Amino acid sequence: VCNPRRNHLLQSGNKSDHVNAGKLAELLRAGLLQPVYHGASDVRALKELAHAYDQLTQDRTRVMSRLKSLYRARALACAGTAPYSHARRGEWLEQLKEPTTRQRAEWRYRELDAVGGLRREAYKQLLTEARPHPACQRLLGVPWLGPIRTAQLIAAVGSPHRSRTKRQFWAYCGLAVVTKSSADHELFDGRWVRRAGAMQTRGLNVQFNHRLKAVFKGASLSALKDETVRRY
Repeated sequence: VCNPRRNHLLQSGNKSDHVNAGKLAELLRAGLLQPVYHGASDVRALKELAHAYDQLTQDRTRVMSRLKSLYRARALACAGTAPYSHARRGEWLEQLKEPTTRQRAEWRYRELDAVGGLRREAYKQLLTEARPHPACQRLLGVPWLGPIRTAQLIAAVGSPHRSRTKRQFWAYCGLAVVTKSSADHELFDGRWVRRAGAMQTRGLNVQFNHRLKAVFKGASLSALKDETVRRY
């Protein structure tokens, strides 16, 4: 219910359930606890489906990587999507000479088919749940977002009013530019004056929502395939 990054008092001294409860009570009494946004209840089902789809996508990618590792470990070139093709699986399995290794690959193929079927089912339910949302049709009009990114965006944000301005929203998406400076002043004629020169950029912020950053980064990479956008 509160932001753990702001509760620095809990990191000092002894730690136990009793001690932590007392420190939280002190912070609450002083008004130093920062609440965490939970969102509206109308997108709770969409959040659960988005979590399930993301986890199944990660599981599918993990199985595909483990399957290719079997071929790479035996010096078999397996670039591209050919090793996953249903029509050519027999050809790839014949290249594995050890019976136990071939059995492992067959189990991986069966696991890939099972996870792929569950992922397709989660994909359909996610789109069905997101379609009635009021923001769905408007977001679908944004180029390169697409239905799945739109559903993930609605599930992650919930309400557009949770951020005071777009600056806070970009930081939540991991797209805020971070600047740092050091030795900003120098001693000149017996007094401290500010050095000339602008602050240096140090990349983007490191605390963000990973799903939102993946949505906007994926949309940007898709936009770069368009020749007009690429020229711009």
